[in-house]
Amino acid sequence: MQSDYQIFKLGWLAVLPLTKDAIHIYIGFLCFLVALILLRRKLTSYQALLPGFLVSLALEVFDLRDGFGVLASLKDVVNTNLIPFVLVLLARWKSFNVS
Repeated sequence: MQSDYQIFKLGWLAVLPLTKDAIHIYIGFLCFLVALILLRRKLTSYQALLPGFLVSLALEVFDLRDGFGVLASLKDVVNTNLIPFVLVLLARWKSFNVS
């Protein structure tokens, strides 16, 4: 029997034309944008990564509870946070202009 959380996730996967991995990427980028826009964090701030990291950990707690493996959860945390992390690093290294 699947948990309510897994049924909720499957419902979203049925509606959205995205894979599970792609949804993690979108969630991470959305959390990053929330940190930049609503929380007014700078693109160079590691604090802008915190909401996405916390959300990804919270989601994976439920997956671990439901019997998914640690490696699958680790992959999901990386998928959720990699692009925002790379953007912050590039901004800190001044790889592109930030006004």
